[in-house]
This record gives sequence, structure tokens and C-alpha cells, in this order.
Amino acid sequence: MKKLFYINLFVFFISITSFSQNSIEPKVNNKELIEIKNEESLKKKWFELVNIRGYVQVRYNKLLETNSNLGCEQCDRSWGGNNSFFIRRGRIILSGQVHDRVFIYIQPDFASSAGTTNHLFQIRDAYFDLSLDKDREYRFRIGQSKVPFGFENMQSSQNRLSLDRNDGLNSAVSNERDLGVFFYWATKQKRELFKKLVDDGLKGSGDYGLLGIGIYNGQTANSIERNNNQHVVARFTYPIEFDNGQIFEAGIQAYNGKYVVNTLTTGTAKAKLENNNPEYLDQRTAASLILYPKPFGFQAEYNIGRGPRYNPASNTIENSHLEGGYVLLNAKTKIKNNIVFPFLKYHYYNGGKKHELDARSYKVNDLEIGIEWQPFKSFELVADYTISSRRYEDAVLSDNKQTGSLLRLQAQFNF
Repeated sequence: MKKLFYINLFVFFISITSFSQNSIEPKVNNKELIEIKNEESLKKKWFELVNIRGYVQVRYNKLLETNSNLGCEQCDRSWGGNNSFFIRRGRIILSGQVHDRVFIYIQPDFASSAGTTNHLFQIRDAYFDLSLDKDREYRFRIGQSKVPFGFENMQSSQNRLSLDRNDGLNSAVSNERDLGVFFYWATKQKRELFKKLVDDGLKGSGDYGLLGIGIYNGQTANSIERNNNQHVVARFTYPIEFDNGQIFEAGIQAYNGKYVVNTLTTGTAKAKLENNNPEYLDQRTAASLILYPKPFGFQAEYNIGRGPRYNPASNTIENSHLEGGYVLLNAKTKIKNNIVFPFLKYHYYNGGKKHELDARSYKVNDLEIGIEWQPFKSFELVADYTISSRRYEDAVLSDNKQTGSLLRLQAQFNF
């Protein structure tokens, strides 16, 4: 009887304790749970909030080459000459939402070139986003980052189909980046769409807002500022998702500033400056149209403007008209577990390239026929047959027109 009494007393005590705890503990709704989780995440150490990823691109440009003098300083210095295998990019990306209102992004490249030396370390991106609201629809980007001009310029080389960006728009900003302050705005829904376009492998540009405006040095990334005149830029783009799932995007952008041209300091081939002034008007406007490949797509961009350009007739760097752009047709298909992107791209440019010696004068007509193969997410192989006609001249290199073709291969691994 005593044993039975103690057993019943123990069961009664457990029941009372359980009831008391359930009565005292407050009920927490889903919204409060989310807030608690956010507070817990903010208590984490900074290195627990940072993600690490990256990619490496290895190229070979010697197959079916018809002219070893044909090259492209802006896009790929392994064109022509005695070049063989070449590491085009070696990127490691550190990023993370280290605070509810602060996002950081640091991207060094371990495959930069300087003169005759390859595989140098150089910072590509080093910035932070400061959000003004909890949904991060309004944010300032401070540091070295991409200048919001053009769609293909915004695309990561990890996602882009063609091996290099087009001469027409990419000549606006060398390496696509500069040091400055940019303001971006986009609704929460459109930010999610920008992310989806990249995550779904549709070759999106990434999230640079619906509206982007900014002020930046103007001499481009990792270059010493050479005047006290900053560039200003503005871009507006708008993606639309139709009921059938197809997505179309249209954008317009422009920038304005003054650029200091790099010339030889000595030598008989030194180019003359227009009005003995190293500063040149640098302004462009561009339009972009993108239909994402579901399964067929296209990209088209064109820009016009004024900038410095070498004139071989007078051996003078002059402020002159420039124009150029590209059209790209592409498709996305799946063969078993392999994703395949065939593409066709034509690009044209007629103008100076301010970043190169004497604002080298260019007239470019390129046709690319290519295919990208993704057997799995960590590996991609691109074959790009390029037919090119390029005339480029400066005070040292005159009357230089090169034509030819070559098959270019790129192996890329992502991690």
C-alpha cells in the first residue's frame, strides 16, 4: 500500500509541475520567433556570418588560329603572340550580412597581369552596403565596386556566356569597377527576381537595383585618381515576368565626367594633347534589352557618346564621337543532366579606348559562335569560335589592321 501511495504521489507531482510550466510559459507567435532568430543571428561572431565562394577560369586560345598578331588588350591578353594556357581569372569572394543593415563584399583576383608578369593579387571589389530600411530596398554601396553602366558589364564573368565583354560598352569602364558611392533602390519583389535569375542559371546581371545613381573617381579601379573631377552615373532597369514564365528586361543608363589620358612622357612617338590639356570629356548613354533564355533568349545593348581618341592623321588625342554595342542570341537546353547554352554574338565598336595608351583608336567587328556545357554545377566548359577584324592605332602603333579567326576554350570550376 505504501508503494502504491508513493507512486501515485509521484505521478501527481509530475502532472502539477507540467501544468504549471505550460501555464506560466508565454505563447510565442511566428513573428516573435522570427525576431528571436534575428536577434540570435546578430549575436553570432562576424566570421560565422561570412560566406566563402569563388571560381577559376583557365583558357587556351591557340586552336585554329590564323593570325598571331591579332589580339585584344582590353579583354584577354592571352590572344595572339606566343601565349598558350592562361589563367584568366582566379577569384575568391567573401560576403555576408554581418548586421541587419550592413552587407560586406570583398573579391580579390589572384590572376591579374602587369607587364610581363601574370598571377598577381589585386582587389576587384571591396565595399559594403548600408541599408536604410529593414527590407533593404534602399541602400548605399560604399567602396570599390561595379559602376552601374550596361547589363553585360554588370554580369559576373562566372555567369556570362561569351568569354569576354563587348568592346562597345566595356570600353566605358575598365574592369567594370571604380571607387565611389552608389545608391540603389529596388522593391523586395524585384530584388527576389534579380536573385532568381542568377540562381536559376538564366545568366542574370545580379541585383544592382531598379534605380542606381552614383559618384566615382572616373580613372577606374585600382588606378590613382588624376584630377579633382568625379564622374556621375545613373541607371534604370526594369524586369517583367509574364504569365508564361518568360522574363524580359529593359534598361537605360548614362554617365558624365572628365578623364585624364595616359601618354608617353618621352620619345619621338609621343602623341600631342588636344589644347595641351590632359583632361577629356567622357560621357556616354546606353540602352539595354534582355530576353532571358526560357528556352530562347537574346541580349542587345548599344551606347553612344564622346571621349578621347587618338587621331593618326595629326598624331593628336582628340575628343571625338564614339559608338558601339552587340547582339547576342542564346538558348538554354537540358540533355539528361547536362545544361547546354549555344550562343551567337556580334559586336561592333568605333571609338577610342581611354584606358589604353594615347586613348588608342579602335574599329572592331567581331562574330562569336559558341557553346557552354555544364555537366554539373561545379564545372563549365566553353568553346568559342571567334572571327575578328580589328583596327587599333596609337602614337607607337600606326596603320595597324588585323583580321583572323581562332577557336578559344575555357574550363571553369566553381566552388
